[in-house]
Amino acid sequence: MTDSSEHIIRVHSTLADIPARQWDRVANPGWTLGPGGRLESLPEDAQLPVSAAKPLKPERNRAGLESDCKAGESIREVPDAASEPLESEAETLESPSQVAESNPQETSFNPFVSHAFLHTLEEAGCAVGKTGWLGQHLVLEDGSGTPLAAAPCYVKTHSQGEYVFDYGWADAFERAGGRYYPKLQVSVPFTPATGRRLLVGPDIDRDTGRAVLASGLHQLCDQLGTSSVHLTFLPKAEAAFLERGDFLIRTDRQFHWPNHGYATFDDFLGSLASRKRKAVKRERREALEGGITVEWLTGKDITEDHWDAFFEFYMDTGSRKWGRPYLNRTFFSLLGERMGERVLLIMARRSGRYIAGALNMIGSDTLYGRYWGCVEDHPFLHFELCYHQAIDYAIEHGLARVEAGAQGSHKLARGYLPETTWSAHWIAHPGLRRAVEDYLEEERRAVAEEQEILSEHAPYRRGEGPVPER
Repeated sequence: MTDSSEHIIRVHSTLADIPARQWDRVANPGWTLGPGGRLESLPEDAQLPVSAAKPLKPERNRAGLESDCKAGESIREVPDAASEPLESEAETLESPSQVAESNPQETSFNPFVSHAFLHTLEEAGCAVGKTGWLGQHLVLEDGSGTPLAAAPCYVKTHSQGEYVFDYGWADAFERAGGRYYPKLQVSVPFTPATGRRLLVGPDIDRDTGRAVLASGLHQLCDQLGTSSVHLTFLPKAEAAFLERGDFLIRTDRQFHWPNHGYATFDDFLGSLASRKRKAVKRERREALEGGITVEWLTGKDITEDHWDAFFEFYMDTGSRKWGRPYLNRTFFSLLGERMGERVLLIMARRSGRYIAGALNMIGSDTLYGRYWGCVEDHPFLHFELCYHQAIDYAIEHGLARVEAGAQGSHKLARGYLPETTWSAHWIAHPGLRRAVEDYLEEERRAVAEEQEILSEHAPYRRGEGPVPER
């Protein structure tokens, strides 16, 4: 443990300035990535120190800060995290101590916050200043320069590629004469998957690390003159911590499949209500009619030909759904080279050629569905590759869950249950903050009500299905 008076935060414009092993030690404590993305556990680092829950009171004294933050430059020494609780009329979440230990994101490996994934987005030219994602990554160091904690942070000049939509906030503020962009975004670009955003390593108390990173974000916001700070797809524990400070909490919904110890896909089907079970069987049968076969590809089995085929699928889907795909062909080659062992390509072939595919990323206990596309339309093939095959893979490899990405209430009938997602937002302008706070209160209520309704329509047999998080 180190004394917080020795801590400084440095801002880096690119992950290339940070050694991969140093970043990964705080991003995924207890894990390391070997060549090609081979995952190795380090049990001695798996448990982080846990303090008593200390509410965060943001440091608001900005005197003496440098006017410009260059790559690798220190912001300044950061204050101790201990402070008095803030008074808030908003209903609080559970305290961090109540939820942190039961939160799998605290100890599981998340591929998206790894140095390899984030650096690949930058090196391929997908998440860079030219595309509206200017890196301003915060790294908390001790007096000897050893990273203790970090946050993947970007200056954003738009709201694309985030999946937590604030276009309405920007439009309202700018119509009132304000300037919403640029803003600070703490997230994994183009990735609506929950994972830690305040990345605290094993050499510092968890809550102290979170507090000084949050304080650093406030300082950076002031230094750069940005309108706001947004941390998206947080674990509940981090949202709980930030909610006790000066951050507004937003909720949304995704659909995740929970593995309750199924040995086979048929075991899973046995937990469904009869009508739903028959529907899934029919879908799977009809999806593969016409001589369609399915392949699972990982690691060195993924060739450049596979990436060529998948990129064609990705571009077709992206062009039809949102007009401008965010990722380029270079990204997929680099991803396969650096993280191939963490990639699962589920590819469909007919008459000797690939016609559809789904890309997934593999965590230590979670399969993350990310992209899908096709060049031929076949009934139910999307459901087969993206949902049913993903469940098959998770069962066979002992994974605890499948996260199927953003949106999609159609996933419910296929065994994916509604789960709450969390984000935290700090708004500098008092008027905009009040308006957003009122909006979020109503939105949280609506999300909770919809969550309850959807949960009542889960496809599992009464008394046997897993209970989704509320």
